[in-house]
Amino acid sequence: MKREEPEAIFLSEAFTRPRVMERLAKGGFTQSYTYFAWRIHRWELVEYLTELTRTEVAEYMRPNFWPNTPDILTEQLQAGGRPVFALRFLLAATLGASYGIYGPAFELMESRGLRPGSEEYLDSEKYQLRNWQPGPGGTLEPLITAVNAARRRHPALQRNDGLRFHSSDNDMLLAYSKQDAAGGDTVLVVVNLDPNHAQSGWIDLNLDELGVDPAQPFQAHDLLDGSTYQWSGSRNYVELRPDETPGHILHLRRHLRTEQDFEYFG
Repeated sequence: MKREEPEAIFLSEAFTRPRVMERLAKGGFTQSYTYFAWRIHRWELVEYLTELTRTEVAEYMRPNFWPNTPDILTEQLQAGGRPVFALRFLLAATLGASYGIYGPAFELMESRGLRPGSEEYLDSEKYQLRNWQPGPGGTLEPLITAVNAARRRHPALQRNDGLRFHSSDNDMLLAYSKQDAAGGDTVLVVVNLDPNHAQSGWIDLNLDELGVDPAQPFQAHDLLDGSTYQWSGSRNYVELRPDETPGHILHLRRHLRTEQDFEYFG
């Protein structure tokens, strides 16, 4: 099939043991589900993404990040409300090159499980037709639209390679950057992993890896709300409130012009 239709895409719709999923990838499946849905803590996300992007697994497996599926409504989504849906979406759409959501159930933040301890939906579309309408909680459509617009405009978010994690003095803040080396596009993402409380802390950036001159101030433009922050040096402060936004998607502008940049200076 690949010889006759090289552009065909095969998705391995399987959650099974890691080595089995790896063999499916080696056997020709273009993309695969992942264990992203159950990676919640900072150390888990860093460890898992490092495996997918920095080891030999990256040579043959193309991960697809789904926070939910028709079969899976995680315990976190059942209990966390709108903030947890927002943060899981932001992580899925920015950590990997490919992501997906199970349609209106996620957009409208359906959280009713079949029974305690189950990850099945109570009113599953596998067994019935649903007529979806926004409820009191509204919809995630504005966030989904903004993130997808950022992904279209920034090649760095369309890649799996170029992912770098950055340290923080708060384990509830996950900071990572993505770069498109060919075009010089650099995006920094900071996410509050706590859906219940505001979190703040200092982010330590490797400015050399990011291509930013440590001696010069630079701008961090938030692609979600349009805000622009002027940062200086490798250590910068971030505060995120889950009832307002799950995180920042910051386009780094590497140099702020001064009068010395103009030919007539001097």
